[in-house]
Amino acid sequence: MKRLLTAMFAAALLAGCAPSGQQGNSGSTNSGGTGPKETVTFTLNWVPYGEHAPFYYGIEKGYYADEGIDLRVQPGSGSGTTIKAVAQGQTMFGWADTPPLLNAIGTGMPVKSLGVFLQKGPASIEFLAEKNFRSIKDLRGKKIGGTPGDAMYASFPALLAANGMQPSDVTVVNMDAANKIAQLAAGQVDAIMGFFHDQGPTIENKTGKKVDHLLFADSGLNMLGLGIVASDETLSAKKDLVAKFVRATQKSWAEASKHPEDAAKAMVELAENEPPEEVLVKQLKLAVPLLQVETAGAPGVNTDKQWRDTIDIMATNAGLKDAGAPSKYWNGSFAKADGS
Repeated sequence: MKRLLTAMFAAALLAGCAPSGQQGNSGSTNSGGTGPKETVTFTLNWVPYGEHAPFYYGIEKGYYADEGIDLRVQPGSGSGTTIKAVAQGQTMFGWADTPPLLNAIGTGMPVKSLGVFLQKGPASIEFLAEKNFRSIKDLRGKKIGGTPGDAMYASFPALLAANGMQPSDVTVVNMDAANKIAQLAAGQVDAIMGFFHDQGPTIENKTGKKVDHLLFADSGLNMLGLGIVASDETLSAKKDLVAKFVRATQKSWAEASKHPEDAAKAMVELAENEPPEEVLVKQLKLAVPLLQVETAGAPGVNTDKQWRDTIDIMATNAGLKDAGAPSKYWNGSFAKADGS
């Protein structure tokens, strides 16, 4: 049986940010550490899927408790909504995609990244493998489903341009994010824009058909992906807590990467309305290579060049105004390669 919330306010805190039918879940536990804990709210980019298993694994193993943190994980309804909740003080930390973070900061939201963990962006064009698309050029004349307002939709024209194509070469079909999978499975479109590590295993589980993808990152448009977001106020007032949260999250990802099956089991125990366990394992295993730990040294450690490359792409192709330097968007002083 899943563990119940230990504080009802946590479920209500971001109810307006959760999709209909989803309930917040704290995932709190008494394992690990001693003494009083500080309650910390953490809002995901979406409803729970395998990429989020490391957070629940960290709770179960006591990594957050060891840092004096009682972590309360909340579902989200898109990175943009999560970033806004962080900016407005409705949640202490968020898990969000980098392109919408840049746009949010560009509009004046007082937030920053504390480190991107999925350093190779998961944005992709997904399709049933029977379509046999081998490059972006194979999409010529096809119907592609996308959700207006998200980063993939905004950067799709740049993806086409990077592959010698024009927007008129394809037909973009506007879709609600929650319906894209069903519409792809029903054959209403030839492909959809989405995160391959999340939606691919889900589509395969629901349809019994193999799914393939073309990564934006492998097709001339690599942008940083998902990571931790905090408000400027939190960074100023709770610097020690921020360091502890980042440290626990780095450890949670590092250990979950080594033990994906155990991380998925922890998520099944602690989360609400997550996909089946075997889907969670697949999703997490697909996410792990995106950490690029072999070059970063540890999860969530970024470089100025990675941020400048993403900023340049957004400024050139997605309307980012007054782009500025990486320090406008990212505080890299917390995520350390040595975990200190």
